[in-house]
Amino acid sequence: MGDRGTSNYSEATDFILASFRVRPELHILLFLLFLLIYTMILLGNVGMMVIIMTDPRLNTPMYFFLGNLSFIDLFYSSVIAPKAMSNFWSESKSISFAGCISQFFLFALFIVTEGFLLAVMAYDRFIAICNPLLYSVQMSTHLCVQLVAGSYFFGCISSVLQTSMTFTLSFCASRTIDHFYCDDRPLQKISCSNLYIHKLISFFLCSIIILPTIIIIIVSYIYIVSTVLKIRSTEGRKKAFSTCTSHLGVVSVLYGAVFFMYLTPDTFPELSKVASLCYTLVTPMLNPLIYSLRNKDVKEALRKSLEKRYLNSIFTVM
Repeated sequence: MGDRGTSNYSEATDFILASFRVRPELHILLFLLFLLIYTMILLGNVGMMVIIMTDPRLNTPMYFFLGNLSFIDLFYSSVIAPKAMSNFWSESKSISFAGCISQFFLFALFIVTEGFLLAVMAYDRFIAICNPLLYSVQMSTHLCVQLVAGSYFFGCISSVLQTSMTFTLSFCASRTIDHFYCDDRPLQKISCSNLYIHKLISFFLCSIIILPTIIIIIVSYIYIVSTVLKIRSTEGRKKAFSTCTSHLGVVSVLYGAVFFMYLTPDTFPELSKVASLCYTLVTPMLNPLIYSLRNKDVKEALRKSLEKRYLNSIFTVM
């Protein structure tokens, strides 16, 4: 703890989000980039949720999980993007202490929930391919709701622990967070507390959050690949595995960006920010595109929805 002569920003009313360290004239380009990405996130994820809710053919466990994935992507990107965009135009680039806590808590909640949900979706594909005759029985509506609720529960518990642990630190080195949102590593840098216990608990939380979800995904796909390879016809193997390619794409993009961000040395903060941008905004933008481009059911539902809207507009004009 710092003495009374040292500014203790645990009691401060605001922080400064330094964002990207570029020339001021480039802020407009960054604003336009963030605006473009965020607009695509809104259109893609809201569109995906509307299609899933309105098309009866998509009333299956897989699309129930996909709708929740779009909801999570929409909200955790909304925790980050609007504030980051407003700071490109702001002189102060400040965020209140309460605002920083809220941003940290909500982002941690949704990103952890997404990790668990992706593990649930891998389990769903495992049941669909390895036990297709029992799929409708094993993946009941009740179980699907429980699995999604459990993902949110673990996300909430993790977020509460991470937030309370981070914001009980004493911030006395500076109130400038070298990032475009409130994240754990940049907050550690401006703390004057002993971080040994904090890092130990953070490592433990990451281990019990990330490791089980990765193990579930890997084990599920080992069984899936083993089952698919036993299918004699090439067309049958292709059809069976095509239902998994979208999920694998989403998992690869998210975990690839997360691992890249956390493996980036602290000596390259700008590279770390780019990696953070990938999983905070680029991943939620890509997820609906991956599913809509790789999934025949979604493409067909989207086509019929557009045709219906087009016909309705013609009849309205007439």
